[in-house]
Amino acid sequence: MNALNKAELVDIVSKDAGTTKKDAEQVINKMMETIIKSVATGDKVTLVGFGTFEARNRKARTGRNPKTNEPLSIPAKRVPGFKVGKEFSEAVNKRK
Repeated sequence: MNALNKAELVDIVSKDAGTTKKDAEQVINKMMETIIKSVATGDKVTLVGFGTFEARNRKARTGRNPKTNEPLSIPAKRVPGFKVGKEFSEAVNKRK
């Protein structure tokens, strides 16, 4: 199983879109920036068929220090979340 990094994604997008690597990278960067800003301000970003990005609230809880095994308090916080879309899920689950 291979991991696709950002540079490889830029290469693929630039080839498939028939554009320069610089233009493809600018579009990818702007898309990521927009999703991050939107989710950080409490908005949901839904890309139909791909998925939904949103902020989720994580409750405060008690954890344990792995070295001392003493309990410690983990505060509540907001975390980014992603729910996969139907087309994406189906594509991943197709049999080869």
